[in-house]
Amino acid sequence: PQSVSRAFRFVATLVPTPSARLRLQCIKMCSAPAAPGGSKKTVWVWTENRQVMTAAVERGWNTFLFGSKEVGKDWSSTARIHPLFIDGLEIFDEGNQKVAAISEISSPSELQLIQPDNVEVQNNVIHFRGDWQVIPAENIVAAFQGCAGAVLAVSTNSTEAQVFLEALEQGLDGVVLKVEDMDDIIKLKDYFDRRNEAKSQLQLTKATVSKVEVVGMGDRVCVDLCSIMRPGEGLLVGSYARGMFLVHSECLETNYIASRPFRVNAGPVHAYVTVPGNKTSYLSELQSGREVIVVDQNGLWRTSIVGRVKIESRPLILVEAKENSGNGTYSIFLQNAETVALIGPDRGSGGRTAIPVTSLKVGDEVLVRKQGGARHTGIEIQEFIVEK
Repeated sequence: PQSVSRAFRFVATLVPTPSARLRLQCIKMCSAPAAPGGSKKTVWVWTENRQVMTAAVERGWNTFLFGSKEVGKDWSSTARIHPLFIDGLEIFDEGNQKVAAISEISSPSELQLIQPDNVEVQNNVIHFRGDWQVIPAENIVAAFQGCAGAVLAVSTNSTEAQVFLEALEQGLDGVVLKVEDMDDIIKLKDYFDRRNEAKSQLQLTKATVSKVEVVGMGDRVCVDLCSIMRPGEGLLVGSYARGMFLVHSECLETNYIASRPFRVNAGPVHAYVTVPGNKTSYLSELQSGREVIVVDQNGLWRTSIVGRVKIESRPLILVEAKENSGNGTYSIFLQNAETVALIGPDRGSGGRTAIPVTSLKVGDEVLVRKQGGARHTGIEIQEFIVEK
């Protein structure tokens, strides 16, 4: 059959088993744009609430599923949307052309029919109605990896959608959000905004160390994440929001203590740390479940969840650095220990990337992130401010 923009064929024969408890719905639909490792996700909305429709359209999502042509045509008269209509086990477009076939799967064994080797399928939307969602979604992601088509899942709230979009890290190609509460639209859009930010690259600047001074005791914060960091990655931390140092994780092996690649010994409680949304937080405000951004020396970054925060009294060292290409001066306090390091520019083979603060000296180059210094509850604002 011919769809809105391309032709698809659905040749699978599914035999429902009425006695089974697991019930899924498979809908063959238009594909979502995809790219390995950072695919663009598709969102379709299935709702009877006009406020949900308005919220979705305002956020760029304009494909809707309807059970009635009358409702779809009515809504199309008030907003520019792309309606699809469900009729039994088939889906039609505005021109009454069949663009999808629906198959009900009533057992895990029948889920195997929705596999690339078993059916000639280009795109699928899976509606999980049983208690199990995560493992079946992971099975689908694994089965369809490398295939040209797209697989979407019906989600009844934004949290469920996030589960499907992150299954086996890569996630499904998109979701059909079946909701009646506009808050789910808003939350899912916020989630996508954070994902899109993570695909961007932060501008890091070289700065030359101008002062290294042991200052005494203070309460420092170790941030333990729910993900592993690699050499060259860390958190952006600083005493001033206008300039954040890239503090290396404890992922490097030493002779005296095992590596802890999930940890950044980030600095004292007063310091700022960069979090998603171009915001900052005090290190003392971090707690389990909060998100921070992990940055590498090239400025590539990703979000990570805080698993634990440890605050302990430790000896501190003050580091100041001056921007190489400007007049900015930046400051950070760190624990005076061999496992704590700042990240410097890539020196190629044989060059130092992570410089322990115990061996840091005046003239060394480190990486900093320049940004607006005025903040209100972590949000950058425009006002006069002096930090020293």
